[in-house]
Amino acid sequence: MSVSSRSWRRSAAVMTAAAAGLIGVGLTATPASAHTPKWTVDCSEVSVDLTAYNDKVTNTVTITVDGKDLLPAETFGREFHKKLEIPTHSSEAQVRLVVKAGDGDKFSRDETKVSPVCEDTPTPSATPPSPSETPSETPSEPSEETPEASDTPSAEAPAPSTSAPGDLAETGASSNTPLIAGAAAVVALAGGGILFATRKRRSARS
Repeated sequence: MSVSSRSWRRSAAVMTAAAAGLIGVGLTATPASAHTPKWTVDCSEVSVDLTAYNDKVTNTVTITVDGKDLLPAETFGREFHKKLEIPTHSSEAQVRLVVKAGDGDKFSRDETKVSPVCEDTPTPSATPPSPSETPSETPSEPSEETPEASDTPSAEAPAPSTSAPGDLAETGASSNTPLIAGAAAVVALAGGGILFATRKRRSARS
């Protein structure tokens, strides 16, 4: 075999080995660059786009908000696309994405993003007490003090009569009736005394 033939064969072997090496590197690098997890979070929604995954294995994705399941573990193949509404919240919420690749943990993802508060979300106010908790109004107790009787009579006193002393009232009696009766009694007694004295004198003369 000539020297030129040996040199050609060696060059061909070297080129074949180099090509095989490049192909091997390309095969091993392709999966690492193929897994493409993308997701975004705003105040009301989380959007997930997982592409170029290995569909020969089982991949799973889970999403939680403040520790509560928004998307329970769901399996997918080569791709996964979904938009989910985040519950209304009055403070920042922690949104967590967990992707487990079936072809190796190095392709898995465990990331957390913050969901801000939407501007039009009302701040919860204090809860008013229920009717059963509302204290009933206590009726006011009657005052123990008895109001004093007014010195001023409620009705005005009748005006004194302007009729003459001798006039009779509406009942027919005169205001001087007792005096007249007393005078009559005195006159009767005096007459009786005179009559008694006269009879005694007459009996003494006889």
